[in-house]
Amino acid sequence: MDRFFIDFPCEVGRTVKMEGENARHALRVLRLRPGEPLVLCDGRGGDYYCTLAGAEGGAALCRVERFAPNGAEPRLRARLYQCLPKADKMDWIVQKAVELGVSEVVPVLSARCVSRPDAPALEKKAARWQKIAQEAAMQSGRGVIPRVGAALPFSEALRQAGGAAAFCYEGGGAPLRAWAAPGLSELSLFIGPEGGFSPEEAEEARRAGAQAVTLGPRILRTETAGLAALAAVFALLGE
Repeated sequence: MDRFFIDFPCEVGRTVKMEGENARHALRVLRLRPGEPLVLCDGRGGDYYCTLAGAEGGAALCRVERFAPNGAEPRLRARLYQCLPKADKMDWIVQKAVELGVSEVVPVLSARCVSRPDAPALEKKAARWQKIAQEAAMQSGRGVIPRVGAALPFSEALRQAGGAAAFCYEGGGAPLRAWAAPGLSELSLFIGPEGGFSPEEAEEARRAGAQAVTLGPRILRTETAGLAALAAVFALLGE
């Protein structure tokens, strides 16, 4: 069933008007017809199940049939602190991390980042990543749109991290399952760039309270490591 995130109130039994990009997508791209079902998501974990009643001046008229809490949101609040990779790899990382259930993605500038866009370029990229996050949340049935934060220097990202913090390190560390223990409700996961974390950064992370973890004997690419770690954590915690 097609889903749309909305910023206007809904009430069961009423007909609401969906306008703008959502309406264009529903009517012109998906070509929904009167009588077809759709879901309007309030972005706070609530889903309104509707029937398309018709169109009016480019707006989609939606008859609200019932409300239900969204069932796809994980209990675990997971933040991914991803050091900026080269090319367009971040697009893929944001999309797949949102599909897996991440709560927030924070781009990080570390010592070995090859990609170092200036402030205007980073602002444009952030807007694109947030749009990718919204589309991925719609596609995967999420009840909220995960936030893509502003890019932070590594040291500042460490200070901001909440919950249990860990960094995937090719220099060795505890098995992921030892860190992702049952009962964990909030975590921050740091993934290095193509060249990994420098020894100095690894030591700084340890001093900040983050635990070095390993994903096994094979070294994964930066665009693979975070997604593999998130998938494993969610599986270990029954999410």
